[in-house]
Amino acid sequence: MMMRILNIFALGAGLLMAGAANAQQPAPPAANPLDAIPEKMPWSNLYGAPISVPQAQKAIEAAMAEATKRGWPLNISVVDSGANLVAFVRMDGAQIGSIAIAEHKARAAVKYRRPTKVFEEAVQRGLNYILTLDDVIASRGGIPLIVGDKIIGAVGCSGGTGSQDEVVCAAGAAAINK
Repeated sequence: MMMRILNIFALGAGLLMAGAANAQQPAPPAANPLDAIPEKMPWSNLYGAPISVPQAQKAIEAAMAEATKRGWPLNISVVDSGANLVAFVRMDGAQIGSIAIAEHKARAAVKYRRPTKVFEEAVQRGLNYILTLDDVIASRGGIPLIVGDKIIGAVGCSGGTGSQDEVVCAAGAAAINK
């Protein structure tokens, strides 16, 4: 019996030492794109004065015109540079569940100073850490509104597929972004 206990103890000690030896091995260098250090800060447009109501309505009207032309009833929102709702429209027939999503896309686009498509692409590439960031929505259809290199707000669309939402959002953004 004593011999059996000593054998088990020796086996356990050997496994621990083998594990420690493996843990001390340096990891091979990884070609991880997250380790790349860009020369310039990406998505670094400064925030500007908040979008005005007439500008927000102009973005909504352009987005609605595109959605109407294509027969896509969507929810369209515009937020200011502080992520506060300025204008919203729920087109006739647009799904109710997408009201909050349209607002969320606009808020994420302005808070992170980039189109929400960037988050969607990151998740599709397996960069799921993106989902741990506050207020991220990994679905296209949120686009910042930029005037004179300053972000004045964002437009968000929801109710169709991501690509439909993005097309309509792009039309709203084009009415403002110069």
